[in-house]
Amino acid sequence: MMSTETAHGAIVVGVDGSPSASRAVEWAARTAAERNTGLYLVHAFHPGGSYGGGLPAPLDVFEELEQEGRRILDEAAEAARAVAPRLAVHTDPRREAPVPVLLDLSGVARMIVLGASGSGGFAGMRLGSTAIAVSAHARCPVAVVRGRDGADGLPEEGPVVVGVDGSPISDRAIGVAFEEASQRNAPLVAVHSWVDGDYEDVFSPERFNAVWESVDEVEQRSLAERLAGWQEKHPDVRVERVVVRDRPRHQLLERSGEARLLVVGSRGRGGFRGMLLGSTSQALVQHARCPVLVVRPTDEGGG
Repeated sequence: MMSTETAHGAIVVGVDGSPSASRAVEWAARTAAERNTGLYLVHAFHPGGSYGGGLPAPLDVFEELEQEGRRILDEAAEAARAVAPRLAVHTDPRREAPVPVLLDLSGVARMIVLGASGSGGFAGMRLGSTAIAVSAHARCPVAVVRGRDGADGLPEEGPVVVGVDGSPISDRAIGVAFEEASQRNAPLVAVHSWVDGDYEDVFSPERFNAVWESVDEVEQRSLAERLAGWQEKHPDVRVERVVVRDRPRHQLLERSGEARLLVVGSRGRGGFRGMLLGSTSQALVQHARCPVLVVRPTDEGGG
């Protein structure tokens, strides 16, 4: 096992040999090369459990699993260097459960990157259980690498899109989105949807129609104020502000079809304390048509 010191400031990728993980490695390698940072590939398997009527698994089974893990890591490292030949790539085979390993590494990593599904997922699941657990609990941003339906490659064109709802974690997501757009030389689309289903249950459509222009002006001004400081820090980023009267998840899912990256807070203004992955962010990591970067609070009490 490698020292986690190597993972400090690196982009960490969980790999399991699945096609989804291979796309995650490709995306992470390009991202690491753009940032001039290291790439840390980790493969974890849990050797616990029983074998044949409650007996412990034979030692040679563990050895075969370790050899398979090293093969998976070697192939992933080769694929990463094919994308970015000068990239510093480190591999780390672990005899531990994947989720605790990735959560531990999230304390030192710049970003965790995972495929949208993996060999450890269950049939019928749109998102691997590992990706959902890590997105909900990690201490750094988590990228879940998704692509267009029916397309082999990942989107390399289009804007970075960020969802803005006025929550503290949403404000943090804005900063991350500006950095991502700047690094990728991409425009940024900041989307604020000011009406969700909860509001529609309380207020009638007629009431909103009567004040639409004034509410729209207020929300436009609020969004501009939230973006202003980041625009000053990143004057190279061209920004489009979008204020719409719609459900946030619908707007962001629609825009994911044209985006190269979607950035969202792990839970937003409508989230409950203790809900570590909000309904909007969970819908996006399961159904978006581009990679999704989930921004986490700095601690479990924040955001």
